[in-house]
Amino acid sequence: MATSLQQRPARIVRLSPRRRPARSVKMSRIILHVLLAVGGFLMVAPFLWMLLTSFKTLPQILANPLGLFPAPWNFANYVDAWNAAPFGLAYWNSIYICVLTVAGTILTASMAAYAFARIEFKGSKFLFILFLATQMVPQQVTIVPLYMIFSKLGWVDTHLALIIPAVLCNPFAVFLVRQFIRSLPVELEEAARLDGAGRWRILFSIVMPNIKPGLAALSIVVALGAWNNFFLPLIVLNSENQFTVPLLLSQFTGQYGGINYSLVMAASAISIVPMLIAFLIGNRRILNSMAMSGMGGS
Repeated sequence: MATSLQQRPARIVRLSPRRRPARSVKMSRIILHVLLAVGGFLMVAPFLWMLLTSFKTLPQILANPLGLFPAPWNFANYVDAWNAAPFGLAYWNSIYICVLTVAGTILTASMAAYAFARIEFKGSKFLFILFLATQMVPQQVTIVPLYMIFSKLGWVDTHLALIIPAVLCNPFAVFLVRQFIRSLPVELEEAARLDGAGRWRILFSIVMPNIKPGLAALSIVVALGAWNNFFLPLIVLNSENQFTVPLLLSQFTGQYGGINYSLVMAASAISIVPMLIAFLIGNRRILNSMAMSGMGGS
């Protein structure tokens, strides 16, 4: 009787997952790869056209503007473009602006990010959200008050107007570094605090050395932004000896545009060489840091 009252456990029926036919999976992958290849070619095509056009003579360009390969290859366009404008001085201006902007941004962003990540104070979350919200304001909206401030400070037609605001207000840099700091174990800092280390020593001796990959990726992103910055230099710089490479390139285009496209294309190719090298060296680090910052915490 007792055994009859015992209920047999329900039999677990394992349902095998529905498998998609291998043929359809293979076809979907082929379609995906074709779409990615087409999209990649569309993005690279303008750059390739510019690069190949820079080796053509002006009659070749006018005869067949959409032709790809030059015949013959004219390397003198690069020498003529370099001598037609003070590219050497513009290169120096852009390089040292990039170096100072990157170094200053790394320092200020690390300090601000550490405060937002590890120091609890009243209204810290609201202040952080408000700080991030400034990223959404277009630069064109703030350019008039910015120019008035620069004029009062005597920064118009100087590089201080390009370096100081970029160093002191970069919400993206603070956000990225904060995500990396939050991924570090708190026990590491508590052990240092037990040994008598203060906030500054913890930041510079423990935190920053442990987030070097993130800081390296941030350096490349900030350098790209500083090198390609065109709008603010166009507003604040007046003297040609203060011009950066993008601003000099715009003047070069105005001088030769519509007349000698080969020189314009050669000058455009010259202007992107440093940042192209920097991106090719650090593109994997940039992508990895973006993925890690998304998983580092809220």
